[in-house]
Amino acid sequence: MLKEFKEFAFKGGLIDIAIGLVMATAFGKITSAFVDGIFMPIFGSIFQLGDLSTAKLVLSPAVLDATGAVTTPESAILYGALVGTVLNFIIVSFVMFMIIKAMNAAKKAEPAPAPAPAGPTQEELLAEIRDLLKK
Repeated sequence: MLKEFKEFAFKGGLIDIAIGLVMATAFGKITSAFVDGIFMPIFGSIFQLGDLSTAKLVLSPAVLDATGAVTTPESAILYGALVGTVLNFIIVSFVMFMIIKAMNAAKKAEPAPAPAPAGPTQEELLAEIRDLLKK
């Protein structure tokens, strides 16, 4: 059982998938940092929204008591986080598309299979049958 597990765990395909997963996770974090730290503040300042990653549509504001403590928390739709997540997805999927496209272009075209050896023609077969029947 241990031998079977070892063969399974160290197959090339499984190792490749594990490496791809680790790299995709790291790339996702890089993309999130770019979108949240660079793109969203710039995009928000262009449209005068402030930092877009914190943008929200308040449905009901927080209710405070006389001491300033929150009695009812704010209810809001955090659309800025959604925009950031959608941008992350678009960037990651575009990069994956470009990687797959480059890999397919780099892959050499497989040679066409060699044609099957030509067999005797119909006339040759009929002549052979005729000769056999003469004997």
